[in-house]
This record gives sequence, structure tokens and C-alpha cells, in this order.
Amino acid sequence: MPEKEEEEVTKVQDAILQAPERERLPIGALIALFTAGFITTLTEALPAGVLPQMSRALGVSESVAGQTVTIYAVATMLTAIPVAVATTNWPRRHLLVVALVGFLVANLVTALSVDYTITMVARFVAGAASGVTWSILGGYAQRITPDALKGRAMAFAFAGTPVALALGVPVGAFLGQIVGWQVTFGLMSVLTALLIAWTMWKLPNVPGQKAAERLPLGHLLRIRGLRTILVVTGVYVLAHTILYTYIAPVLAGVGLADQVQWILLAFGIASILSIWLTGVFVDRHHRRLTILSTVFFAVAAVALTLWSGNVVVDYVAVTAWGLAFGGAATLFQGALMAASREHADAAQPLMVTMWNGGIGLGGLIGGILLAGFGSASLMIAVAVLVIFTVVVVILARTHAFPGPSTKP
Repeated sequence: MPEKEEEEVTKVQDAILQAPERERLPIGALIALFTAGFITTLTEALPAGVLPQMSRALGVSESVAGQTVTIYAVATMLTAIPVAVATTNWPRRHLLVVALVGFLVANLVTALSVDYTITMVARFVAGAASGVTWSILGGYAQRITPDALKGRAMAFAFAGTPVALALGVPVGAFLGQIVGWQVTFGLMSVLTALLIAWTMWKLPNVPGQKAAERLPLGHLLRIRGLRTILVVTGVYVLAHTILYTYIAPVLAGVGLADQVQWILLAFGIASILSIWLTGVFVDRHHRRLTILSTVFFAVAAVALTLWSGNVVVDYVAVTAWGLAFGGAATLFQGALMAASREHADAAQPLMVTMWNGGIGLGGLIGGILLAGFGSASLMIAVAVLVIFTVVVVILARTHAFPGPSTKP
């Protein structure tokens, strides 16, 4: 065989051998991102599972101790954009490690503190670390993954949130009862230390954005479709937070208070299933999945508004809600990144701010509605909000939530 032909055959063979490697998910790296999301969500939500013990140890009422969750969300919302601007040119792994060190220190201080003020400062630091983590998680997953698998990689990275809510918080609450809430927060610091080591070992470093490539905030918001995606995200999360925060009084209002923990378990299991399904189908059916997510949530909200006294309807509706919500972060983040393209890293903090704004407003608006109009008003509000997202997503087919044929 001529030497030239032999070289060509060798190149083809090398390409065949290397192709599967290029199309594989970087599992070790994605485990680091998954665990970072898990720790972020568990750090935020864990006080809700150990609230009585925390309130007694800190010498405050349960409602005051509950503000440790509020200040976390507020810190995330306030710091996401300023910190992202200040660190936009940092290598991404360096930035993630700094955020993880913030979690380690904040959770360790929370574990050792018996002073409410010190605990609140630690929770603020943890919330700021959360803003950093959520700002880079989706973009990081995409940048270390082959093009054909980017959506699946994002679903893997964001799976830490539903797993933390469905399994992490209940296990944390159980440990809080067995060994104490402070030991539980200490164990989270140990987990974070292990994650830092794993991240340095397995997660490839990627560069930040050069100063010349940055767009001012006003220019970012003029990117086609971006404002629509942010509005849909904020309204969707607002509706979810109202329902998730106040599901207990909604069920108690129809005589099903004893079903709360089991109904939330159904939600958690459905959310985890949703993450898997989203990962399988998102790269080919992003728009369809986004429409299904809003429609499933709307159907669940309407069913709970009209027939919440029927326990079978409640379980079916909450399962549909879990299927809708589990993949929502992946779907909305993916839409934002597709719309903002090379400016995705700069746009991510806007998503973090809207998401946490929805969480903060959800608790506030839900509380006002519950106190002023009763539990039925909560479900009406949720249904109206989610139906709004259905309409907007269906209409926004060109730039915000395009199908395969309309993608730029």
C-alpha cells in the first residue's frame, strides 16, 4: 500500500477510535458540578428541617430562626450580579473553589455558633457563595462537554437540586434529630472539603471572559428573547415557591394535614425522574419539554385549586408538578444560554437573581395571601401565574424558546 494511502487509513482509524471519546460525558467533572449544586441547595434548605432544634439552641422563636433561610436567598439575589462582574475574568475552577470554601467556612461557623447574629452572618456568606455557584454551574457544564451532549450535561449538573430537596433535606432532618443539627452542618463542611479536593482533581479549568468581550447590563437585556426568558423564569419560580412553601396549610384546609410528608415525597421522586427524562430528551426536544413543563405545572395547579379535597387527585397533581419542576432549571438555563450565546457567562447572574427573587417573593406573597384570604387564594394565584407562563412560552417561539427550525 502506498505510504500516502497508509497515512490516510491511519487517520481514519484514529478518528474512529477517538470519536466515542469525544462524545462521552465527562462524568468525573460533572459529579463535581452535581455535588456543588447539591451542597448549595442543601445548605439553603437544611434549616427548615432542623428549625425547632436551631431555634432552641440560638434562643429565638422558630419564625425568627426561619429567617436563616430568608437571608440566604436575599444574599444570593443581592450578590450574584456584582460578584459575577467583579470575577468575570477569573478561571472558572478557581472561582468555584472559592465559592466552595465559602460554604465550608459558613457551614462550619453555623455548626459552632450559638449566637443568632453570628449565624445570620454565616448564612449571608453562604448565600453569596450560592450566587457564585449558580452563576457558573450551567455554563461550566456546557463548556466541558461535546456539543451533542450539552443539554444532558446541564441536566446532570442541575440534578443536585431535586436530589437535595427529595433526599438531602429529609436525611439532614433525621440526622439533626439523632446527632444534633450542629453536627449535621459540620458534616456538610466535611463533604465540602472532600468536594474541593475532587474538584481540583477532576474538574478541568476553563478561562473566564476577557474585559473586551463583556457586555454592559443594559446591552445584555436587549438581547432578543432574554427578557422573556427571565420573566418566565421569575414567574414560574414564584408560583412554585408559593405552592411548595404553603402546601401544608393548603392540605390542612381540606383535612389532609397528615398527608403532607408523603405528598412532598411524591413530589421529590417525580422531580428526580424529571431530571433524568430532561437529560435524555433536552438536546433534541428543548422547546417541547419547556412547554410540557409549564403545561404540567398549570394542570397540577388547576387540579389542586378545584379538587384538592380528593387525595388521589392531590397525589396525581403533585406528581405532575414534580415532573414539571425537576427539569425546569435545565430548561430555562439552556434557553438563556442559547439566546445569549457568547455572552452566556455574563447573563447567568441575571437568571440567578430572577430565580432567587421568585423564591423571596414567593414566601412573602404567599404569606400575605394566606393571612388575608385563606389557603384557597394561594392555589388560585399559583394557577394564574403558571397559566401565564404557558401562554408566553407557546408564543415565544422565535427567540426565547425556539424550536429546532427557528434556532439562530
